[in-house]
Amino acid sequence: MIKNRSFKEYITNRFHNELLEIVNRYIDIFSDELSLQLKLHSFDQCEEATVSKIDVIFVYVDDQPNMQIFFDIVVDAEILDKRSSEKCDDKKIFHQWFKIGCFGDLNCDLDDFQILSIKIYDRKSDYKNPLSDELIPYICTDEVDQVANDFVLKYYPEAMEKPMPVNPYELASRMSLNVKQRDISKDCSVFGKIYFQDTKDEFYDSKKDEMVVEEVKRGTIFVDPRVYFLRNLGSVNNTIVHECVHWDKHRKAVKLENLYDNDAKKIVCTVKGSVEGKQKETIKWIEWQANKLAPRIQMPFIMFQLKAQEVIEKYKIELKSSKLVDVLEPVIDELADFFEVSRLAAKIRMIDTGYYEARNVFIYIDGKYIRPYTYTKDAIGENQTFCIGLTDALTESVVSPDFKERLQTGDYLYIESHFCLNDPKYIEDNQLTEYARLHLDECCLIFDLKISADNQYDENYHFLCFLNRDKASNIIFEAHFSDCDTQNQAEKLSDYHAEVLKVAQSLPMTFSGALDRLIEWSEMTIEALAEASEISEKTIQRLRYNEPDNVSIESVVQLCIGMQLEPMLSDYLLKASGKSLMMTAQHTMYYFLLHSYYTHSIYECNEMLADQNLKLLGRKNRGIEAVI
Repeated sequence: MIKNRSFKEYITNRFHNELLEIVNRYIDIFSDELSLQLKLHSFDQCEEATVSKIDVIFVYVDDQPNMQIFFDIVVDAEILDKRSSEKCDDKKIFHQWFKIGCFGDLNCDLDDFQILSIKIYDRKSDYKNPLSDELIPYICTDEVDQVANDFVLKYYPEAMEKPMPVNPYELASRMSLNVKQRDISKDCSVFGKIYFQDTKDEFYDSKKDEMVVEEVKRGTIFVDPRVYFLRNLGSVNNTIVHECVHWDKHRKAVKLENLYDNDAKKIVCTVKGSVEGKQKETIKWIEWQANKLAPRIQMPFIMFQLKAQEVIEKYKIELKSSKLVDVLEPVIDELADFFEVSRLAAKIRMIDTGYYEARNVFIYIDGKYIRPYTYTKDAIGENQTFCIGLTDALTESVVSPDFKERLQTGDYLYIESHFCLNDPKYIEDNQLTEYARLHLDECCLIFDLKISADNQYDENYHFLCFLNRDKASNIIFEAHFSDCDTQNQAEKLSDYHAEVLKVAQSLPMTFSGALDRLIEWSEMTIEALAEASEISEKTIQRLRYNEPDNVSIESVVQLCIGMQLEPMLSDYLLKASGKSLMMTAQHTMYYFLLHSYYTHSIYECNEMLADQNLKLLGRKNRGIEAVI
């Protein structure tokens, strides 16, 4: 990877001679001051000293209006006693650090470079607006909102007086930027561009179906109107504000790149949430800053809080609910419309401003909507969730011994994409109870989220990826079991486990005997079991009273599902049949159904199998009757 562009390196290479000269002049002019330092090294008179070489140690840069900068260069000067012989081994050498104050304008490539001061280095420069060695502003996470507020006060102060949308075109105009709409790339992979110098660049011409070269003026922002239909107006507005942030905060960083590479004159923001360019670390930080600042500029902290509270109270009255989680969906949508941002941006801003419950709305798993839920604040981390898709759940049941152990107990059922404690307090009619929905940390397993290696989006995607699981999201996630302490949850089922164990210990060793005992325990009639398992009454009677020579594994699974047997009892019946589950996709799904989905009907189980493109259960679906 190419190294990041370094201002220190540029200054060292370009102005080395000037720096060496000023240090020598200082020694000549301020010999008395320097003598105090040199006496410690037996230099009696500075007139007998000369600078043999200098090394630049640090460069402290202070941001100034437009493209101007002040910067202090700290150099290590090697001072040599001129009286000592060049051939002597006892040459007297002394090292002294100097701080050289400088000024320059990047608009003229620092051709106006000036040295303003020099003194013996005593301490680090204390600048109000420091820039990094890549000429990027220092912005800590805790400072992002204040930096955004300062930006709004500078360019759009009325938005700090009352809640209102920030018009991105008006903002750009106030910054002397010109926003243009046109096709940028053929595949709509580029969302926006901003140019820092006059140049020529390629654009897609849809009429000719080819790339064409056009003249572009500095200060021009391009957005692709075709992306409007792939995203929405809110995302386009964010893109324009995003590019305005680049202009305000990153012109100097782009100019430094241009001093090394004359072709570096623009920033290209892609739909994937990354930026085109060579210097990966520099790009990472400038994009992080623009991504963090843009939505905060569109929705200033205090103004957003005021509007959010107003809308929350409105919907609590309209929907007759005192629970925040139940009004968040319409609240987020109204805030998105009001501030002219995307739904996701409004959702994230609600979390930023203290409404952590907003994390859990507008979530889709396996294409199905997940009812809003909540839990104790800080119960899970930013990259954790209580939701997991079926494919990930199946994978974890194979690769994670700890997760497989949880499933083996039968303590947790797969309900609404959660693994929830199998207790009437939390599950009723194969749905989460209202109590469970509002106390997920009390009853559900936790999973760690990460962006899939196959994902097309950059890991620095400009919205908080883990929150972007709405229906339109193309981000691919993987969920992995988090081995959190669930002992308290499991202890709630200890009495129930004891009852099931007692039943298991009373079962005969034969398949027909075990089946007969389990049918009695389930209190199901043969007619009801035949319907629930999709096995004929005649076949069930034969299996129940005559020990079979062979029985299909599908028949055993159907009987277990029909009786909704707990995993311990299903495992026993399966063992009595002489069958065992293999490491195949079909059998992995059977294991999942028997251990985490057994309270559902065979028709719901078949939906699960169909979702995984696996063979269905039952005579109607398989075309044959599952018999001996």
